[in-house]
Amino acid sequence: MATLMDKVRRYIQSPQGRQNVEKAKRMANDPRNKQKLRGLLDKFRSRGHR
Repeated sequence: MATLMDKVRRYIQSPQGRQNVEKAKRMANDPRNKQKLRGLLDKFRSRGHR
């Protein structure tokens, strides 16, 4: 039986998986998305200090 990691590896190597990886890389490099992520992380970090 294939493990979860084997399934993920096969998907990433598929044409659709490669397209999604490239799309994720483009989104990660977008300054607006970086700012949203920083805000979200700050929000979660501040919850731990209550």
